[in-house]
Amino acid sequence: MRKPTAPSLLALAAVLALGACSKSRPAATTAASSSPASVVMTDLDTSVNPCQNFYQYACGNWMKNNPIPADESSWGTFNTLADHNQEVLHTILNQASANPSADTDAPTREVGTYYQACMNQDAINATGAKPLAAGLHAIDTMTSAQQLATEVGRLQSQGVNALFRFGSTQDAKNASADVIADADQGGLGLPNRGYYVRQDARSRALRQQYQDHVAQMFVLLGDTHATAAAEAATVLAIETRLAQASITDVQRRDPNATYHKMSVARFESLAPYFDWKAFLATTGSPNFSEVNVDVPAYFRALNTDLRALPLSAWKTYLRWHLVHAAAPSLSEPFVDANFAFFGTAMRGVTAQQPRWKRCVASTDRHLGDALGQLYVKAAFSPQAKAHMTQMVENLKAALGQDIDGLQWMSAATKKQALVKLHAIVDKVGYPNQWLDYTSIELSPANYYADVANTTAFQYHRQLNKIGKPVDRSEWQMTPPTVNAYYTPLWNQIVFPAGILQPPFFSQTRDDAVNYGGVGAVMGHEMTHGFDDEGSQFDAHGNLHNWWTPADKKAFEERTACLVREYTSFSPIAGVHLDGKLTLGENTADNGGVRVAYMAMEKALGSQPDARVDGFTREQRFFLGYAQIWCENVRPKAARMAANVDPHSPGNFRVDGVVQNMPEFAAAFHCGPQAPMTGGPTACRVW
Repeated sequence: MRKPTAPSLLALAAVLALGACSKSRPAATTAASSSPASVVMTDLDTSVNPCQNFYQYACGNWMKNNPIPADESSWGTFNTLADHNQEVLHTILNQASANPSADTDAPTREVGTYYQACMNQDAINATGAKPLAAGLHAIDTMTSAQQLATEVGRLQSQGVNALFRFGSTQDAKNASADVIADADQGGLGLPNRGYYVRQDARSRALRQQYQDHVAQMFVLLGDTHATAAAEAATVLAIETRLAQASITDVQRRDPNATYHKMSVARFESLAPYFDWKAFLATTGSPNFSEVNVDVPAYFRALNTDLRALPLSAWKTYLRWHLVHAAAPSLSEPFVDANFAFFGTAMRGVTAQQPRWKRCVASTDRHLGDALGQLYVKAAFSPQAKAHMTQMVENLKAALGQDIDGLQWMSAATKKQALVKLHAIVDKVGYPNQWLDYTSIELSPANYYADVANTTAFQYHRQLNKIGKPVDRSEWQMTPPTVNAYYTPLWNQIVFPAGILQPPFFSQTRDDAVNYGGVGAVMGHEMTHGFDDEGSQFDAHGNLHNWWTPADKKAFEERTACLVREYTSFSPIAGVHLDGKLTLGENTADNGGVRVAYMAMEKALGSQPDARVDGFTREQRFFLGYAQIWCENVRPKAARMAANVDPHSPGNFRVDGVVQNMPEFAAAFHCGPQAPMTGGPTACRVW
C-alpha cells in the first residue's frame, strides 16, 4: 500500500541493477570474540580514546580491514549480513531452478522458474530491444491527448514512472475507513527535485551526464546520435518542469502537506487536459468516489505542461521512461549503460554485481513471499522468534517508563502517548499469511515477460484494494531483508527475519550486546511512533493531534536541538547533513538507544556485572550499538546520501547519539570537556 508517510526504514537499502558479472567480493575480516560477549575485539582501534571519537574506537580496525568491494557504493555490517542472506537465498534458488517444472510446491516452482529465466543471459541478450517493440509502437502511434492518457495508464501498470504516481492508500484521517485512491507527484528519472534545480557546478555537470545517458539509451533503441541528443534535451526539459512543480523531501515529512482528500470531479478539474477516464479504464482501477491528492499544485502544473508542449515531446518522454524502467531486464548493452550512470556516475561504483546476486535480488523483489517462505524454513527458528518477542515487550516497558518520567511533558499528553505505545502491534520474522502468486504466468525462457507479469500483478493488487477494508496483516518488507520499519498509519513495528541475526542478535551471546544491537533497532522503530512525523498520528493510525499546545511547543524545541546538531555534521568536504531531512531518523536513533539501555538495565541489572573482554555491561552495550554501524562509504555515495537519504551516516548515528547520553560518559569515564560528552548542550527528546 502506498501511504502518505512511507514506512520508516532503519537503513537505506541499495537498489541493485541487473547486468553482467563482476569480480568476486573480498571476505569481511571481522572475527568473532572468543568470549560470549561478541564485542568484536579485532574491530576496535584502541589507539583512539573512546571519549574523543567513539565510532573510530569501536570501528576503526573494521574500516581498515574491510575495503569497499568494487561492486558496492558502501560496505558495512548491514552489507555483510545481507551478503550472508544472499548466499542462503542463492543456495535455495540454485536448487529450485535445477528443475522448476518438476512436481514441487508452488513457491519453489515459482522462484525456480523466475530465477532460471533471470540467469539465462544468452537468451536475454539475443532479444536486444525486441521486448520493447510493442510498447514503443504504441507510443509512436499516439495521435491524441486521450491516447496519451491511455498509454500512461498502460505504462504505469508495467511499473513505469510516467508523469505521476497513482495507487491506493489508507485514509490518513480515518483509520477505520476503506482504502482510497491516491495520486502523487512523480515522473522523474533522477532521485528527487533537488537534482534538477540546484545550480552549483557539480549539479550542473551531473545533469549533463544524465542527459548524455538518456541520449545513449535512445541510440541503443536505434536512433541516430543527432536525434538522440535532441530527444535527451527534451526529456531533461520536461522532467525539469515536473521537478519544479514538485515539493521537496523535507516538505513531504509533514503528513498534512500530502493529505488532500477530494472528490473525483475535483481531482479531474486539477488537470482537465488529461483524460482521466481513459487512464483509469486502462489501469483497470475499481470505481471510487474519493481520492487523496498528495500535491494538488503538481497536477495543476502538469495540466499547463500538457497543454503547452506538443504530443511529440511527450512521446519522447514516454519512450525514455519505458526504456529506463526496462533497462535492468534487457540485454547487456542496456544494463551496462544504465549502470554506467546510475551506478558509477551517481554512486561511484566501479563494477556491477555478479549476475547471480542481481537475480537473487530481483527474485526477492518480484516474488518476495514465495522466496520468503523458503528462507524462513532454512534460516529462522521458532526459538529466535520467541526471544525477539520477549525483547520487544521489554523495550515497550522501558519506553513507557521513559515517557512517564519526562519532565517536559504534561500528564494529559503522557496519557495519550502511553495509549499509543500500548496499542503498537509488533510483527517478528515473517507474515502469518503469504501472498499467492499462482495466477502469474512465468516462463523460464522469457525474463522480460516474467518481470512485466509480476510487476503488473503487484500493481493491480494495490489498485484492487480501493474500496476494501485495510489489511493490517500485510508486510512492507520480505523476510530476508536486513532492515526494519514502523508504519504510522497502522501503528506497527516490523522486524523481518533477515535482520534478527549477528551482528544484531544472537541467542548465544551476552544480552548486553544484544540490547545494544537489535535492542537499539527495536527502540528505534518504536520511537518513530513519536518522532516529528509519527507524533502526528494517534494510537489508531489517524492523523490527529493528541498534544497540548504547550507540550507540542516543548517537543519542537527539543527536536530543533537535534536539527542543529546533525546539520553541523559533514560527511564529506563541502557537504553537510540536512538536519530537517534526517530529523525523524535522528530522533529515533537517540530515543531508541536510550530506551534499549533502560531495558537492558532493567532486564540484567540484578545479575552480577562481570567484565567480559575487559568491558563492563554498559560498555559492551554501547560497543554493541556502535559495531552495527561500522561502514565505509564512497565519496559520491556519501554526497548522494546527504541529498536524498533521511538517515545519517554510520559515524554520526553513533557519535551523534552517545554525545547526548550522560550514561555513555559515565560508562567510559569521559571528562566534562571530552567531545563525546555533550553536557549542557546535549539534545534529548525521548
